[in-house]
Amino acid sequence: MADTDRPNTNLDRRNFLKMLGAVGGTTAVFSALDSFGMSMASAQDAPPDLSGRSDGTRVIVLGAGLAGMTAAYELSKLGYETPILEARTFAGGRTQSARRGFSLTDVTGTTQRCLFDEGEYINHGPWRIPFHHRSTLHYCTKFGVPLEVMVNQNDNAYVLHDDIDGPFSGQRMRQREIKADMRGHTAELLAKAADQDALDRELTADDKEQLISYLVHEGYLDSEDLAYRGTSGRGYASNPGAGMNPGESSDPHGFLDLLRSGLGRTFRSIGAWNQQPTMLQPVGGMDRIAKAFEREVGHMIRYGMEVQRIRQNDEGVTVEVENVRSGETYTIEGDYLINTIPLSVLNQIDNGHSEEHRRAMGEVSYASTGKMGLQFSRRFWEEDDHIYGGHSVTNFAGNISYPSYGFHKQKGVLLGYYNFGGEAVRVSGMSHEDRVQYALDIGERLHPGQYRDAYETGFSVAWHLVPYSLGGWASWSGSARQDAYPVLNEPDGRVYLAGEHLSYLTGWMAGGIESAWIQIEKLHRRAAQDEARAAVKGFARA
Repeated sequence: MADTDRPNTNLDRRNFLKMLGAVGGTTAVFSALDSFGMSMASAQDAPPDLSGRSDGTRVIVLGAGLAGMTAAYELSKLGYETPILEARTFAGGRTQSARRGFSLTDVTGTTQRCLFDEGEYINHGPWRIPFHHRSTLHYCTKFGVPLEVMVNQNDNAYVLHDDIDGPFSGQRMRQREIKADMRGHTAELLAKAADQDALDRELTADDKEQLISYLVHEGYLDSEDLAYRGTSGRGYASNPGAGMNPGESSDPHGFLDLLRSGLGRTFRSIGAWNQQPTMLQPVGGMDRIAKAFEREVGHMIRYGMEVQRIRQNDEGVTVEVENVRSGETYTIEGDYLINTIPLSVLNQIDNGHSEEHRRAMGEVSYASTGKMGLQFSRRFWEEDDHIYGGHSVTNFAGNISYPSYGFHKQKGVLLGYYNFGGEAVRVSGMSHEDRVQYALDIGERLHPGQYRDAYETGFSVAWHLVPYSLGGWASWSGSARQDAYPVLNEPDGRVYLAGEHLSYLTGWMAGGIESAWIQIEKLHRRAAQDEARAAVKGFARA
């Protein structure tokens, strides 16, 4: 079956361009584009300021993830016809949340169905938004997606390492103890060195005084003898309360024990650019963002359409798809193509790309990564351990992450593991039931006697085994960034690639959105220029 019914393009503008071409040629036509509002500035906080119309021009969009839906949404406002072909039965790509009824079948044919209680969920795809991902926040604002704080760092969560020397091996410790004591002891050494003129002789007396004052403040030192003796921030031996209860101070860990354990290297003074202590998340799950996009462009999406073959010529593009339910095949025609399919999948499709592009696509690998959501009958991490959000850190299985929603509800879902690389591949070879046991074993070491007693149900994903994803995100080597990345950012004829893989924000929703912004700007300019050339060419033939 061929989908070839095409609406008429904007003949009024085209006829005008033809007349202009007769008088001033191609140069005059291109100059006129500015009067149509075709000058476009790039943007990061908001979509590019595209103006002018391209009524009837058809841009086929492959993939209904955030990049694909962003491209279709913005282009459709300019009159483009933007059918979206999506192999899955739902929109959002990897922007998913597992909640009751959600099912996932991996490439081995194994199907899981989420059995969490109503209202419980796990963001098994993206799960946090930094403040500076303005593109993601732009659409949350525009589409009315309410946000809440995601606690990304919690000093009251635990650290447990069993691969270290000394008394802390295998010992569960609060993060605040390690941070306070390492910084306090270090500040003491440095302050005493400064006080005894043992530092760089370029320090003036005023410089030295300012440095010591900073270190006293930073490390909670005694201002008289510059000694670190602990701080309330590391926690009390017994907490203060009402009446005649001032609490009992806790003693700091020994500096050499901490230093030799290497636990101090677990933390930094400030989080990485994409890892602030407090971040944001949509109320009710990350898939709320995908569903908000879907409300805007859902009428353009054709679900269950698996791409089989892509071709192009000087006149347009052709995509052959198969309906995954009925087995019927279709041919979709358009003027241009925006392809947001992950390169790990696109490499396995007869994609018709140039040799240069195919070679560049082969330079990109994809991350092996997995997550496990565990539902418990009670929120023991809050009730017993007083942990509200954040992550407990281990050396043997990554992090356990606590939910930043539903505080003090009876039940809750936490992230039982988030693994990468070889460990993710190893765990993905287990059955789901064995993955659950693996996660419970991890949790029992951090929360002994709590995990197994309260466990109810779990949901796991290994992204490298998920059809139409085949990996968590694109992983670029330094050489591939230098050589292959620029190639893929440029169109291959009438085909434009977009997605998180074509950004420096791989693995983040903002990477996909901003990649789409860049490509639609290029395409819009190209479409106007192609129309201008066609108008001049048509006049010349006449």
